[in-house]
Amino acid sequence: MAGGRRAAGLALRWGCCLLLCCAAASKLEVSMPAVVEVESGDTARIECNFYIPGNGSYTYITWYYIDRSSRVGLCRIVGGEILEENADYKGRLSVGEDRALSISRVTVQDARTFVCLVEAGSHGVGENRTELHIYKVPEAPEITANSGGISVQSSAIPQIAQCVSRNGFPSPNITWHKNEEQLHPEEKTVKILATLTRESSGLYTVSSTLFAHVTREDRDSHYHCTVHYWLRGQRRAVRSQKVNVTIFYPAEHVKLQVMPSSALVKEGDDVKLVCEADGNPAPVFSFYKRELDDSWQDLTSLADTNSGVLNLHDVSKSSSGLYRCQTLDLDDMRQLEKDVELVVNYIEGVHVKMEPSSPLQEGDSVRLSCNAHSPVALNYQWSDEKGTKVAEGNQLFLSNLTFETSSNFSCKVVAPSVPGLEQSKQVAVAVQGKPRIVAISSPLYVRQDEVVNLTCKAIAFPRPSVHWNVNGTAHEYIENQHIASNLTVRVNHDLLRAGAMCRVSNALGVSEKHIQLLDQKTPESKGVIIVAIIVCILVVAVLGSVIYFLHKKGKIPCGRAGKQDITKPEARKDKIVVDVKSDKLSEEAGLLQGANGEKRPAADQSEKYIDLRN
Repeated sequence: MAGGRRAAGLALRWGCCLLLCCAAASKLEVSMPAVVEVESGDTARIECNFYIPGNGSYTYITWYYIDRSSRVGLCRIVGGEILEENADYKGRLSVGEDRALSISRVTVQDARTFVCLVEAGSHGVGENRTELHIYKVPEAPEITANSGGISVQSSAIPQIAQCVSRNGFPSPNITWHKNEEQLHPEEKTVKILATLTRESSGLYTVSSTLFAHVTREDRDSHYHCTVHYWLRGQRRAVRSQKVNVTIFYPAEHVKLQVMPSSALVKEGDDVKLVCEADGNPAPVFSFYKRELDDSWQDLTSLADTNSGVLNLHDVSKSSSGLYRCQTLDLDDMRQLEKDVELVVNYIEGVHVKMEPSSPLQEGDSVRLSCNAHSPVALNYQWSDEKGTKVAEGNQLFLSNLTFETSSNFSCKVVAPSVPGLEQSKQVAVAVQGKPRIVAISSPLYVRQDEVVNLTCKAIAFPRPSVHWNVNGTAHEYIENQHIASNLTVRVNHDLLRAGAMCRVSNALGVSEKHIQLLDQKTPESKGVIIVAIIVCILVVAVLGSVIYFLHKKGKIPCGRAGKQDITKPEARKDKIVVDVKSDKLSEEAGLLQGANGEKRPAADQSEKYIDLRN
C-alpha cells in the first residue's frame, strides 16, 4: 500500500516538471550578463540575447536605465536602427549585428542598471537587466612626512604623515604600514583619520592621516601608505614611497675618543678630541682638562660645542693628561660625561757623549754614545754628514782616525711604535794635528815672463793658513776637509832659478814643500835646433859618401900600413879637419840616430873630429 503511494507521487512530480518545461520553451526568453565593468573613458558593450519560440522575429527592442527606482528610456531599436535616442547619450550609442548596445566614452555617471526589453508580437514581451560598473584606477598615493620632527616625550599623539590618492572610482581606501607591517588603530597609541571627497568629475579623492607615539628606535623606521581599490572583482593596491620621520630623543650614552688614536700621538701633531652622544638633537658639549691639583681647566672656548670637537694644535708633552667631555640636554637638562686619557709620545734629552773627550790626533780611536728619554722603546741610527747610514745601536766606535775621517756624525733616535716620532743630535769628531800638504803643482814647466798659477793643497785641524815665499795674488778656498791656495805669479829669472815655497801652518805645527819650475823652450828655438841637426846629419852623410868613394878608387889605403894617428896635434897642410858641435846635449839627443835606429852616445853627439885625406 505504501509502495503504491510513493510510485503515484513520483509520477505526479515528473508530470508537473514536464508541463513547466514545455511552458518555458513556449515563452520569450531574454538573457544578459549580470555585471559589465568598464574603465572610465572606454566603450561599454552590453549584450542582450533573446530566444523567440518557433524562430520568430522581434518587433522592437527598448533600452532603459534605472534612475532612483524609475525607468528612463534610453533608446528603441527597430530593424537594427536606433530610434528615439536619449538626449544625455546622444552620439554615444551604437548597436552591433548581435543587437548588443555599445556606449562610448563612459563616465562614472554611467554606472547604473540598464534594462533590455524585447517585444515579439504574439510571443509576448521579455526583459532582463545588467549593472554597468565604471571604474577608474586611482593615482599613486602621495605621502608627506612630518617635517618638524617628533619628540619621544610628547604627551599628545603626534602626526606621523599624511597620504592622499586622487581620481579613483569607486571610492578607494588607504592603509598605513611601518617597516612593512600594517598599522591598525589602537587607543592612545595609533590613530588614523580618513576623509573621502567626491570631485566634480565624479571621481573620488581619499586622504588619510596617521598619528602615533614614537620611541628612539623609530629613528630608523620607515613609513608608507597603500591605496586599495576593486577592479573586475579583484582587490588591487598601489603603494607610496617610504618616508622617515625625524625623531627627537635625549642622549643616554656619550663617547669621547682621540683622533688619531692616542697610541700614535706624538709631539707636534694636531689632535682632535671627538665627543659623541646618542641623543637627537645633539646636546651642548663642554670640554675640561684635569690639572695637577685635580682641578678642571675649562677648554670649552677652544671647542666647537655644536659638533663636539676639541682641536689641539701642535701638542707637546704637557698636553698629556685626562680630558672630560660633558653633555647637557636642553629638553630635560640631564647631564652626561665621559673621560679619556691623552698620551703625547715624545723624545727628549737626546745626548751624545764622546770618549775620550780630549782632543783627538791622527791614529787615535773614539767611542760615541747616544742616549735619550721617551715613554716608548727607541732605536738608534748613526749617519755621517752626507746622510749615509754608518751604524745602528746607541754606540759608534771609530778607530785609526785621520784628518779625512773628521766629520759631523748624527745620531737619529727613532720610536718604531710611533710613526714619524724621531729626533737627531749631531757631534763633531775633529782630528787635530799639524798641517799635511797633500798636493802641489811641482814640477811645473814654464816660460820666461809667463803668468802661471802655483797650487798648494793641505789638510789640518785647526784650520791652517797658507803662505808663499814669493810675491803674487793668492786665492784660497775650502774643499771638504782641505784648504787650497792658488798663487798667480809672473815667471822671471829668479823664480825660474829658485822655485817657490808653500808654507802651511797652524797652532800645532808647520809643513813646507818646494815647487820646482823648469824652463820650457819656445817652439821657435826648437825649430832652429832641429834645422841645425838636420844640416849636420847631411854634412856627415856627404863626408861619408866622399870617403867611401875615395876608398873605392884606392885613394885611401886600408890596413895597418895605411893607418894614421888622427889624434896628433900636428896637421899637415893637405889635411882637412871638420869640427861638428851640438848646441843641445840632452833634449835633442834622440834626433841623432844611426841608420838602424839606435841612439848614439852623448859623447858622440857633442864633438866630432874627422880626418879627410887625399
